Amino acid sequence: MTIPPYLKAGDTIGLVCPAGYMPPEKWQTCVEQLQAWGYKTRLGKTMLSNSGNYFSGPDAERLDDLQQMLDDREVKAILCGRGGYGVSRIIDQLDFRKFKKHPKWIIGFSDITVLHAHINRNFSIASLHAPMANAFNNGEHTNPYVQSLRKALTGKKGKYTAALHEFNQFGIATAPLVGGNLTLVAHLVGTPSAFKTKNRILFLEDVGEFLYNIDRMLLQLKRAGVFDELAGLVIGGFTDNKDTDRPFGKTVHEIIHEHVKNYLYPVCFDFPVSHEKENYALKVGAVYQLKVNAKTVRLDEV
Repeated sequence: MTIPPYLKAGDTIGLVCPAGYMPPEKWQTCVEQLQAWGYKTRLGKTMLSNSGNYFSGPDAERLDDLQQMLDDREVKAILCGRGGYGVSRIIDQLDFRKFKKHPKWIIGFSDITVLHAHINRNFSIASLHAPMANAFNNGEHTNPYVQSLRKALTGKKGKYTAALHEFNQFGIATAPLVGGNLTLVAHLVGTPSAFKTKNRILFLEDVGEFLYNIDRMLLQLKRAGVFDELAGLVIGGFTDNKDTDRPFGKTVHEIIHEHVKNYLYPVCFDFPVSHEKENYALKVGAVYQLKVNAKTVRLDEV
């Protein structure tokens, strides 16, 4: 696994919206804080676009914007403004040849899981599943989750804890970490962008999904063999879940537990990686140790 160079003062961070539209008032504070941290910033065209629809611009415009940032030697990291939906519409057209020669940190979560998975699977280059631009607003740039991104960019190893949970399965695993948004991990199954999960620690989170659909996506992963040879499993936040008029009859944790309870590797629930404020920066592809027992839950970068 190639680890991109860590950032130093004066380096340039590019900002793009390769998926959904984001109004400027949502990302302005992020730009100001990145500059306060000592970095230069470069705005892509999609940060300034007002396409009038769901996307930050047509596929060709979003593709060109991200491509320029990937190719620009002066840009040392790319922070995606937001997720939403849209990266899978352009992933196969992106040219990663210059990126492979000069890797840089790709930062984001949600729909950006597509980029993390594609880069991990095809080029073995680490990336950052971490807070995006909106997380900096309302004074939240000082919280430990946004600060974990700041530390990760400078090379500090993430060492995190989580609360105990009744469904946790005990054990210790040391392995490369992969994962992201459940919807996107399931969406990529069977494609050239899907994560390799054998002997990996997999982490999953999601937001705003119907309970039956979470069950269906977990079944998709299970039937595809994704859970069979994991080293460990980290269940993050599953927030704003929805139910049908006729209730599904189980909580989201009960649904997940039902599908993973017979595996022998360590599993932790409610780890602070999510679509909410609680979203620690995780280096996709880096080696972590997951330790789950009756007294502690830890996920430490090795």
